[in-house]
Amino acid sequence: MKSLRAGAVIPAHPLALTPSRALDERRQRALSRYYVDAGAGGLAVGVHTTQFAIREAGLYEPVLRLAAETAADWASRPMIMIAGLCGGTDQARREAGVARSLGYHAGLLSLAALGQADEDELIRHSEAIAAEIPVVGFYLQRAVGGRDLSAAFWRRFAAIENVVAIKMAPFDRYRTIDVIRGVVEARAEDRVALYTGNDDHILLDLVTPFRMVRDGEEVEMRIRGGLLGHWSAWTKRAVEMHARARAAAEAGAIPADLLALDSQVTDANGALFDVRNDFAGCIAGCHEVLRRQGLLENMALLDPEEGLGPGQAAEIDRVSAAYPHLADDAFVKENLDRWLS
Repeated sequence: MKSLRAGAVIPAHPLALTPSRALDERRQRALSRYYVDAGAGGLAVGVHTTQFAIREAGLYEPVLRLAAETAADWASRPMIMIAGLCGGTDQARREAGVARSLGYHAGLLSLAALGQADEDELIRHSEAIAAEIPVVGFYLQRAVGGRDLSAAFWRRFAAIENVVAIKMAPFDRYRTIDVIRGVVEARAEDRVALYTGNDDHILLDLVTPFRMVRDGEEVEMRIRGGLLGHWSAWTKRAVEMHARARAAAEAGAIPADLLALDSQVTDANGALFDVRNDFAGCIAGCHEVLRRQGLLENMALLDPEEGLGPGQAAEIDRVSAAYPHLADDAFVKENLDRWLS
């Protein structure tokens, strides 16, 4: 877990489908190759961007297996492999077993299915899954099925010995700080890596020193990397921005143009994640960018009712024209045939 603690770009892996909504293995493999060559430090598979419905479609194990095999065959460096874990305790435990058998290093634990459970139940559930596989916590925003969790919950969660990281995606500064405070209060800052999933504050998360007071002394934590659906597209640029943000943070000098870049990334994310329509097209928007680049053949999602929100395509046009430096179109064009081979 050394590379996870050090910090990495971990794209949330989309799902490539044929027009008839069957798994398109060729393009699914091409996506994994793209992420490897773009410099990503790992892949998150079976997560929200992969579409939770892969479970009902019988695709959970095939999709995880294909990503693991492709990463092992294509990458010349170790890749952090993280599997999404969902459902009640029995289901999440089964998925952890599948992930572990395929060589995944950790599971990103969604608590969305336990929406009515109290925090004691959520901790018992988390402990049960952590007994099966190292766990990455997941604070999911309410707009896409998450719930509010207290700093006390995150203190108890971080105290679980096999918790190795937490992805913070509440899209809320107060609740992001609750997580960090919980990790510090649990005295887990050297074991639990912080990852941003706050697509509205990606670069600011990466350059901010979070200083909490414990026993009268300051404890500083940094968000080391990101596990993001936004980073499933334009990944080469994400890797470059992550490296730049980390270097600036370590130097203790954040240039104004990096702060300006944060606002541009946030604006672009608003288009990709369909903020105007309450995130209804947040998966489809990333698919649309990948389709325009040729990595995906079509916009097919498992739910035929799901797609781009009203006006979302025009918003993607707008941010693509306004911020061409955020796109990696030339990189994709240069390598696409090789990835599809």
